[in-house]
Amino acid sequence: MCFRRISSSRHFVCPPCRASFKKRDANDDHVNRCPRCRGSLIDAGHDLEVPRRTDTAGWRALTVVLNAGITFHSSCCEGPGWRPRTPREVRERLTAAARSGTPIRKALSTATPADLTVRERPPRRPR
Repeated sequence: MCFRRISSSRHFVCPPCRASFKKRDANDDHVNRCPRCRGSLIDAGHDLEVPRRTDTAGWRALTVVLNAGITFHSSCCEGPGWRPRTPREVRERLTAAARSGTPIRKALSTATPADLTVRERPPRRPR
């Protein structure tokens, strides 16, 4: 049985403005707009830890993660899982994904790049 209280507020993020807004569960039909740039906000979920506005590296990593379609939604006692926090962690996982053929979304949510298996190449045919 789970006793964790899930907040009804979610983080909506505007990466170009480096702004985050907490809003109650909004209608999925309604497009939330950033009050600064009027761009659309990304629903990042309940469990996002927003970087400070001056943390350029943190915002770059968060932007890549959100653009890959990974959010910070969780259910009950289980959190959203591991997410990269620095551009270095993002680069390591993107490199490992390119080598192994793993989808970027899966690679960015893997805690250790070594866990991504290398794709086997088919044997060459003799000429």
